[in-house]
Amino acid sequence: MKEKIKNFLDTDLLEKYLLETTSTEETLKVERYITMHPEVRNTYNELQENLEVYAKLHALETPEGLKDKVLYRIKQEGKAKGKFFKYAIAASIAAFIFAGSSLFFYNQNQRLEDEKTMVTNQIKDLEMDMKVQLEDLRNQYIVLNNPNTKKFQVMGNKKAKELKAVAYVNPVKQLSYINVHNLPQLPEDQCYQMWAEVNGKMVNLGIIKQFDNKEQLLALPYADHAVSYITIEQQGGNTTPTVQNIVANISY
Repeated sequence: MKEKIKNFLDTDLLEKYLLETTSTEETLKVERYITMHPEVRNTYNELQENLEVYAKLHALETPEGLKDKVLYRIKQEGKAKGKFFKYAIAASIAAFIFAGSSLFFYNQNQRLEDEKTMVTNQIKDLEMDMKVQLEDLRNQYIVLNNPNTKKFQVMGNKKAKELKAVAYVNPVKQLSYINVHNLPQLPEDQCYQMWAEVNGKMVNLGIIKQFDNKEQLLALPYADHAVSYITIEQQGGNTTPTVQNIVANISY
């Protein structure tokens, strides 16, 4: 045991402990030795007394007014820190408000840009629709008033005896239209659908509805010796014609 205590005292742990430079682990070790071993405790007390004597011998007289100067400096720094803290808070609030307003205006501008793009696209779509409609009206006028236009009466077969329509074909302008005057009533789960045979392929021309305007024309794709059909399909239409449900043939 004495050898262990001697080895401990040979180290500089007591001196380091007095100067408060030991690590946590070293501090615990020193305090344990001081508590458990009188020799170590006595050595520690002697070192502590020697340190106090040394400190007194080498102590410097405090300059006159130093205390007041230190206190004044502390107060000034406290005020400065208080002002700085206030300014920091104000700056933080201002920055927060600025960031919030910037985000708000950014979102507003982004929303306006999106709305502008949407409106622009809608205008373009409307312009395109109007252009198509005007073109269609022009073609209808040509077909109805051009002397080269030929008219074909279209009658329904046994499945649609009341079906009546007129096909207008202008081989010079290569335009074709059909005017459906009358469509027999169908059950709610069925509809009329028009087709055209173009270059050996069946083209879906869409569902035919009962029109309020009996003079309305539907465009047909033009082709030499073209053939169109009207069929009865399930409500919503079909992707291919149901041949057994053909109710009218239009040859032109």
